[in-house]
Amino acid sequence: MVTAAQSPPLPRAGRLRHLGPNWYACVMGTAVVGSAGVALPGPAQGPRGAFAAVWALSLLLLVTLLAARAVHWSRHRDQARAHLLDPATAPFYGCLAMALLAVGGGALTAGRGLIGTRAAVALDAVLFTTGTAAGLGAAVAVPYLMAVRHRAEAAQATPVWLLPLVAPMVSAALGPLLVPYLPPGQPRETLLLACFALFGLSLLAVLLMLPLVFARLVTTGPLPLALTPTLFLVLGPLGQSTTAVALIADAAPGVVPPPYDRGLGVFAVLYGVPVMGFALLWLGLATAHVVRARRRGMGFTLSWWAFTFPVGTCVTGAAALARHTGLAVYGALAVGLYGVLVAAWLAAARGTVRGLLSGELLAAPRPAPVVLPSGTGRTTSGAVR
Repeated sequence: MVTAAQSPPLPRAGRLRHLGPNWYACVMGTAVVGSAGVALPGPAQGPRGAFAAVWALSLLLLVTLLAARAVHWSRHRDQARAHLLDPATAPFYGCLAMALLAVGGGALTAGRGLIGTRAAVALDAVLFTTGTAAGLGAAVAVPYLMAVRHRAEAAQATPVWLLPLVAPMVSAALGPLLVPYLPPGQPRETLLLACFALFGLSLLAVLLMLPLVFARLVTTGPLPLALTPTLFLVLGPLGQSTTAVALIADAAPGVVPPPYDRGLGVFAVLYGVPVMGFALLWLGLATAHVVRARRRGMGFTLSWWAFTFPVGTCVTGAAALARHTGLAVYGALAVGLYGVLVAAWLAAARGTVRGLLSGELLAAPRPAPVVLPSGTGRTTSGAVR
């Protein structure tokens, strides 16, 4: 994720050699701007045409990136294999699943007015199915590789390790959108309860991994400057799980029998309120680390996209709590966080465009010009480990 400064232009044949799976974060961060905007409380909603345009941009980015990654796998298999065997890069394969899911879910929320309900449902069905399969594969394969091939140490733990484990939670949050379009009866109930199972799968996996990340932070010290923005990734499972239980509860009446439908509504509040409280605590902690890193010279890398999608999930989570509790404070929180999301997207998009035009972001990673503590090294992605 660390890129070289003033790298020479790449030869045409090798421009995609170092295109890693972390690029899918650009798709996720763009899609959530449209989806989160549509989710804002009624009086705060902006022009739906603008949200649809942002979603369309995310769809274009997804198609372009899928094509570029296909070329990467066909022409640079050695580098693709190196990414899988790199403990700093392999977790980003979870971003592929989340990019597919984010664009698919956005089709039904932000993009439906642009392409029509029928096309939106069809597109979401394809992307949801593919993204869920990819997410479950990443949730199993990446931890397996970490155990048998990567052999990472506890001191190397970063929030990036959460990425493959969060992907099923995105499925849990976006699957309920498709429930009304299935035949009544068992098809609807099966999908809804499958989303609830994906919620539990991801939540328990994150609860196993998050203590490692926090322990590394407080015992080993702050993350390297370029990785500091990844602290915002912790917000992803928090905001997305709050969104998931709320949307599952919204879809439950008439799908699951009573009293389970009402129980899911109660659970959405009892779970979402404390989790959103912890999300705000972590937001303050992560922001303090980013301010510190910025003062010490943190420059732009693709890790800045960590400021977008996780914050977007907190927007949708806060908006869901506003709807379920009726409290204006959650509506105001959603609006405030959406302002942060838009500012973060503009900063990340600007840095990415500049990096692409200069060739820096597609150049081979080089060691950053800092003195590393003894015992640290660099992965093939350029990240400190």
